[in-house]
Amino acid sequence: MAGTDGGCPRGAGLRAWPARHGLVVLVAVIGIGALAGCGGADPAGGVPPAVADGPARGSGAVATAGGGWHGAVPGVAVPRPSFVLTDTAGHRYDFARATAGRATLLFFGYTHCPDVCPTTMADLAAARQVAGPATAAKVTVVFITTDPARDTPAVLRRWLDQFDAGFVGLTGTPAQIDAAQRAVGVPVALADPAVRAGDGSTYLVSHASQVLGIGPDNRVRVRYFADTKVAEYVADLPRLVAAF
Repeated sequence: MAGTDGGCPRGAGLRAWPARHGLVVLVAVIGIGALAGCGGADPAGGVPPAVADGPARGSGAVATAGGGWHGAVPGVAVPRPSFVLTDTAGHRYDFARATAGRATLLFFGYTHCPDVCPTTMADLAAARQVAGPATAAKVTVVFITTDPARDTPAVLRRWLDQFDAGFVGLTGTPAQIDAAQRAVGVPVALADPAVRAGDGSTYLVSHASQVLGIGPDNRVRVRYFADTKVAEYVADLPRLVAAF
């Protein structure tokens, strides 16, 4: 099967990925205040930055979060972020208005990411499937590209459809996407010139790799890190949709 079009490193094509809960999900091969550089082979021959998303995968640190959630819980009330971008159909998407009153999972990434982005989206797709249709129907998953130059609406839609056709994809100008990241409270993504190909078409993007969990009460309830397991998302989803 074909991989994502463009400059993802070799070996990042569509493949069967054994998700951590035991299901097989088809995917193409998210700490607070930290950037996560997509790993994998660098087409320029160098070594890309390692994923730096809070605790290392498998450390168990996520499971120690308070309040029974499987992620980091804000110490103060944080409202649903407000920003405006464009969806894959070319329509204006006011995030706060469009998702108001709905449980929402929000993630920033890009389609050429060789590791953390596809695995995170695959995990969210699998979690919605395992949680069941009644719960899944109450959860909106939003993916915002940090690479608008390559992630056209058509590219973004095709990539997201590999995981779940119901996932919302958003793009915009670099300034709009930067503003959205600041509104969410994550570091602004940066393309890494050290791994840029000579023609500038192939490069990695360092970006925040946390998943923001927002309740239907329009409050940020939890932030998940890259080591969050599918079973942990599944355990939290009913609680997230019931958060009033």
